[in-house]
Amino acid sequence: MRADTALLSLSAASGAVDAFAFICLGKVFAGVMTGNLILIGASLGSGGDRVAFRAGTTLLGYVAGAVFGGWLTAHARGRWRTVLTVETALLVAVAAVWAAGLGRSGWPHFAMLAAVSLAMGIQGSVCLSPTNYITGTLTTLAGRAGNRALRPADRWVGGRLLAIVAGAAVTALVERLWSPGTALVAVPLAVFALVVEAAARRGAPTE
Repeated sequence: MRADTALLSLSAASGAVDAFAFICLGKVFAGVMTGNLILIGASLGSGGDRVAFRAGTTLLGYVAGAVFGGWLTAHARGRWRTVLTVETALLVAVAAVWAAGLGRSGWPHFAMLAAVSLAMGIQGSVCLSPTNYITGTLTTLAGRAGNRALRPADRWVGGRLLAIVAGAAVTALVERLWSPGTALVAVPLAVFALVVEAAARRGAPTE
């Protein structure tokens, strides 16, 4: 149950981060690389290199994060805790920079894109159950529903889908009401997942 709760929180965080990247950082995605590949192709085909450059930055950042996450998986003790700590630190840094009014243009803007995609790459590389790229998960869930083969555990899968939507919705609302706080939405969600993981390692009660 703790693992499922942490995955729900991380799914909401990924929705929040992707919404932040799309709304505030130039309509690209931090964790959905299929979307970024399409944006790169469409931008190049239409002769617009700005979107391609931003999407390319997030693509490289995500790949770097996945590589780093894979290295952590192989070498770090308590890999979940280590990975979540690194991801949370990146998200805190992004939130602080954005709240300070930086990252809107120039190299800080691309540094922000790289940081959020790096965080999502790290997360995506170590979560065996997807939390930031779930087209396959949605397809599998729909297939099981069509075959009337849904399992009790699938409620958590559906929960992750809803969590991503909720994270994105809250982020969009915060952007409307208080733009400097837009990047903050993902931070408590990542921290909560880290706390849940730490509690699991200490052998705390499930309930």
